[in-house]
Amino acid sequence: MSGLQFYDENIPCLAACPVHTNAGAYVAAIADGDDLTAYLTARLPNPFASACGRVCAAPCEDACRRGEIDQPIAIRALKRFVTEKYGPEAQSGEVWKQVAAPTGPDRAESIGVIGGGPAGMSCAHDLRRQGYRVTVYEATGQLGGMMKLGIPEYRLDRDLLEAELQAIVDLGVEVHLNTKLGEHVSFGELQARHDALFVSIGATLGRGLDIEGHQADGVLKAIEFLINANQGFEVEVGERVIVIGGGDVAMDAARTALRRADYQAVAAGDVAAEERNVMTEALDAARTATRVGATDVTVISLESEEEMPASPYELHEAAEEDIRFIHRRGPARILSENGKVTGLETIGVKSVFDADGRFSPEFDTDDRQVFDADTVILAIGQAVDVDAIGPDGPAVSPRKTIMVGDDTLATSVDLVWAGGDAAHGPRTLIEAIADGRRAAQEIHERFSGESPSDVKGQLVELQQFHRLTDTYDRDDRVEIPTLPTDRRIGLAEVETGFTEQQARCEAARCLRCFANITLDVDKCVLCALCADVCPLDLISLVPAEETGGPVGSTSLMLDERACIRCGLCIERCPPDALSMSVWTGVGVPQLGEPV
Repeated sequence: MSGLQFYDENIPCLAACPVHTNAGAYVAAIADGDDLTAYLTARLPNPFASACGRVCAAPCEDACRRGEIDQPIAIRALKRFVTEKYGPEAQSGEVWKQVAAPTGPDRAESIGVIGGGPAGMSCAHDLRRQGYRVTVYEATGQLGGMMKLGIPEYRLDRDLLEAELQAIVDLGVEVHLNTKLGEHVSFGELQARHDALFVSIGATLGRGLDIEGHQADGVLKAIEFLINANQGFEVEVGERVIVIGGGDVAMDAARTALRRADYQAVAAGDVAAEERNVMTEALDAARTATRVGATDVTVISLESEEEMPASPYELHEAAEEDIRFIHRRGPARILSENGKVTGLETIGVKSVFDADGRFSPEFDTDDRQVFDADTVILAIGQAVDVDAIGPDGPAVSPRKTIMVGDDTLATSVDLVWAGGDAAHGPRTLIEAIADGRRAAQEIHERFSGESPSDVKGQLVELQQFHRLTDTYDRDDRVEIPTLPTDRRIGLAEVETGFTEQQARCEAARCLRCFANITLDVDKCVLCALCADVCPLDLISLVPAEETGGPVGSTSLMLDERACIRCGLCIERCPPDALSMSVWTGVGVPQLGEPV
């Protein structure tokens, strides 16, 4: 591992983030009251920082070292705190342009982006910043893809998302709505129009179950149910809804079913046919039904509570809304009368994974149980409509995704790239954004010949760093405020965000592990006082040969994973051999310089 790579990867929240957001830097800035720097740091690598402040899967929190002590920093909620102040939704000018304005003159090359979701719009954002002429082709009547069609409104405010999308369009991106690949325009036609293409069509097709009764009226696929609900179409779900699945989409479907009566319906005849292309026949038949919100929603999963793939937060919020969970049961057949769903027969699950951890469920067919239902929603996976690409398009994998290289997003067709759901199947929002940005970088490298420059990072020594009177290492995590359960009506966001005081308190818990304890070996006298004063016994002196060094020498060892950056070792060092330095490499905006 190179020295520069070590310093980047030594910041676990940054290393875990697919777009390499330096979360530690913006959390520390919030703690210090510098919210503008915090926002610019969060926005620098992420054109959808505001959306991610609400609905990101937050892999940074999973990696956060504070979680080794008690609970990780509420990084996502802190991002929301600063985007509400300075993001496009704040209507406080165009602060985001300080780190996202176009960087050079317009170029002659034209790039077509197929799909206006997070991957496509992130690619368009970065290419436009590089001066390319960019045109986005979106199958439906609105940009946003699965951010808008798949994520419920009670999790992601639509006005906020519109503002963030519009900010990208305002960079000079041309948009063609209601333009579905394979129906309104062919792949070959787009190739002829543009110098390069990026394919980022979403996984808008739900997977079904080939079991008895699967064609009954009242059997819906979760992703299509969510798309339908988020566009205001009418769907009758009845009072009793069963959702089959254990992931976040299952949680979204279950919580949306409770709110069906709150979605503003539009008559099917008032919606352009082009905007209904993502719907399936099952939902077309249900659009004219009367909307009634479910009062009894049950999630049935193969997995135990501990095995469920849904995020703990989503499981908690679903339970708060009195959604019932039935674990370790699988669907056997869907019961119906006169073609209409009446219930679900299930069988017991002995195990979900094999000895190697692979998904390989084993069932107990003698253990049968029936649950009454008016609607059964299948949340068991999504698929990409690769048939829309046609015979002229790139090669398709056995998983029915567009094949890309192991280390590139280039496809089998020259000057065609693919990413997001189209290349990898259903992805998280932040992974889709990362794919879009990566594709833009590869496209730019192809046309300009410019390889990504090496990071010009450096260690900057801090003149003062100590938290000796602070209780940051003992303070509990600040709970993210949410609406009380009895007030969760309509489509208002359930998560309400931190107040300023709450944000400062939570940000102060950060261990600031982006700071590095450095040693001047020429000054060190091996007195071991640093090891003596360390409150967690993380510093030790060992024979150098144990660490690959020369025989007869001594190595000073520090366990970076558990260090709380209290600075006591630095304060105690008699020859001032130890110091604290901040790495200015990946993810830190150089404020005050032209952008």
